[in-house]
Amino acid sequence: MTAPSQAELNSILSRLDAASDASVLQAIIEDLRDLFGVDHMVYHWVSAGGDQYGCGTYSRAWVERYIEREYLRVDPVIIGCYQRFHPVDWKRLDWSGKAARAFRAEAIDYGIGNQGYSVPVRGPGGQFALFTVSSNATDEAWAAFTEENRRHLILIAHAFNEKALDLEPDRGPAPASALSPREVDAITLLAMGYNRAQVADTLSISENTLRTYIESARHKLGASNTIHAVARALSQGLIVLA
Repeated sequence: MTAPSQAELNSILSRLDAASDASVLQAIIEDLRDLFGVDHMVYHWVSAGGDQYGCGTYSRAWVERYIEREYLRVDPVIIGCYQRFHPVDWKRLDWSGKAARAFRAEAIDYGIGNQGYSVPVRGPGGQFALFTVSSNATDEAWAAFTEENRRHLILIAHAFNEKALDLEPDRGPAPASALSPREVDAITLLAMGYNRAQVADTLSISENTLRTYIESARHKLGASNTIHAVARALSQGLIVLA
């Protein structure tokens, strides 16, 4: 497990932004898995009706097993993350039930890993998705990995979700945004509690450039200040929060 350089990450995110079909998302998520040096990386959509969509690196055998056994109903990751708005380490979820323990044991047998970290993403119209990384590691190594890569994983989760909405418009209402992709990124990170220095660092831009994006977004949204801009972007479904 490792932390990629910002240049390496930006290169893959640029490919994601330019992706024109779902097969490209699959190739990108495989490259991201290798870049971070984890066992698995998955983007998983669950609709209100129980339909599922995703791309990722789990084995076909595990995906078929998961669907066949209807594990969606007992999976502590799905259940726990649906109740949360922030990234969560799997160790913080409730695995105390018999069904949950059996599910975890079987998942490990199928090579999912003994550690996991999931980013819940919510969008317009009640859309819910998860971006997950998992691997075999000690608690200490996993804690260090997630602490070092948390911002990157949140950014990747939102990038995948935005692209999935673009490619599969029938799976959820994605309103047309007057904001540019960089303005969306900046406002989203501010809404998540990042300060301006952290946002600029995450997006690899100067604080002066960030100020330009924020002021442009504020003007487009007709907001009186940054807080007002964030509130309007949220209410109009122009940004989603993990």
